[in-house]
Amino acid sequence: MAAAAARGCSGVWGRAWRRGAGGSSPALCGQRTVACSAGSGAVPARKSRLAPWIPVVGLEVHAQISSNSKLFSGSQVQFAAPPNSLVSFFDASLPGTLPVLNRRCVEAAVMTGLALNCSINKKSLFDRKHYFYADLPAGYQITQQRVPIAVNGSLSYSFCTDNKMSQMVTKTVRIKQIQLEQDSGKSLHDDTRSQTLVDLNRAGVGLMEVVMEPDMCCGEEAAAAVRELQLILQTLGSSQAVMAEGQLRVDANVSVHHPGEPYGVRTEVKNINSIRFLAKAVDYEIQRQIEELESGGTVLNETRAFDSKLGCTVPMRDKEGKQDYRFMPEPNLPPLILYDAKSLPANLNHQQVVNIDWIHERLPDLPSVKRAKLVEWYAILPEHSFTLLNEDGLAEFFESVVKQTPMKPKKVIGWILNDLLSYLKQHSLTVKESPVSSFLLADLLNLLEKKEISSTAAKQVLAELWKGEGKTPLEIVKEKKLELIQDQKELEQICQAVIDGQENEVKAIKAGNLKVLNKLIGLVQRETQGRSNPVLVKQLLEKKLSE
Repeated sequence: MAAAAARGCSGVWGRAWRRGAGGSSPALCGQRTVACSAGSGAVPARKSRLAPWIPVVGLEVHAQISSNSKLFSGSQVQFAAPPNSLVSFFDASLPGTLPVLNRRCVEAAVMTGLALNCSINKKSLFDRKHYFYADLPAGYQITQQRVPIAVNGSLSYSFCTDNKMSQMVTKTVRIKQIQLEQDSGKSLHDDTRSQTLVDLNRAGVGLMEVVMEPDMCCGEEAAAAVRELQLILQTLGSSQAVMAEGQLRVDANVSVHHPGEPYGVRTEVKNINSIRFLAKAVDYEIQRQIEELESGGTVLNETRAFDSKLGCTVPMRDKEGKQDYRFMPEPNLPPLILYDAKSLPANLNHQQVVNIDWIHERLPDLPSVKRAKLVEWYAILPEHSFTLLNEDGLAEFFESVVKQTPMKPKKVIGWILNDLLSYLKQHSLTVKESPVSSFLLADLLNLLEKKEISSTAAKQVLAELWKGEGKTPLEIVKEKKLELIQDQKELEQICQAVIDGQENEVKAIKAGNLKVLNKLIGLVQRETQGRSNPVLVKQLLEKKLSE
């Protein structure tokens, strides 16, 4: 895997690059650049006389904190509640209202920072970021611009190269900081009536902004990093991170430059709410900028949006005139003071403070640790462990099946990933919605392991189980008469009949072409409707052909 890591980004752009010290331009891993191949960070120029392009991608991820109430008010947090039904006086910015910090949000941010290898600032500050928009009643957002709660972390993520699960690349992106801040409300634009409606239910909801350094080079890397972050947040419980509900939103900063030159002018693609769209948006923006520069144009420092229907980014507003947010200290909130075991005063009530060490001791196993344990305990391939964790609930399903069957985990994983998962994808269902429970699948695999049915018959039974008619695998086997033929004499007669009807194949086998034997086995399987044991059939055929 270490060797693969040097190859870099898969499937879209040329050879990988590594960032040099001091924030200079990334250096190419090797001198050769290859377009649209595994291991690329450099994009070959469209015109051969030009040097290759180096894409640079940085991300800002806004994760909604999983809490019952908002960051600075007691208003409830609930998705899809009636418009403006969860708005306190503070959320609406009525005069005289004051913020009260939500302890749960602070603990979630500390937990996330520790999981991302950050240094937790024992003293962090809140600031006002001023801008005027209809869904921001106060005219400012409370954030942490000067001294955030966590800094200097890292996130390791892995992805496949050339669409081959067997070739995994692992990379690390630096985390600049994690800051607590308020979410804004939501503007609903009614084009038919030429009006904008404002829903303040989301105003004041607690967010963690995770700022990643520009260490990535293509859409696939960005998508893999965000997916790993999403898994970590869901494992911690610090955020549900459901992108479809706006609980995880990504801003991507993209630029391109030639090797050895300063970074190019960057554009920001705002509010991407899908990992698939993130990959497409970043890759499109990289190619757009290259085409613009090679045609003699310039890249504008602007904010863009990704149009998922058109598959392209579109301009929203330019950023040439730098917006003055007029940051200032938040006067109504004192510095946020955190403690560890050493600095915790003896006379303080431990329930009234946030103890960093206490939170650290209670961190659950992170996805990387879970994957390593799955590989170690069940001897499955590393790439299979990624699939198990990427599908919500699939790892638990797999472990439940393994506990209920003597079949080796390596065989079980094949049935889950190749058969069950394909059914789920085909019907757009989650693991929890599967009509085939872990108990039913284990029951089916037990029949297969006991050699009571063939693998072909097992697939037929699984298809019947998928109908959700409440039948057990054994009931389906008896109803469909799928049991293996136990009478060896009957099987010998079928094998002899197949041999007698395939003279050319028999001659080929006797001439040394043993591969043709597989055809005879298949014909016997067809005659028995999948009710014969392929191993036994092979033995019987070989015996008869040697006579």
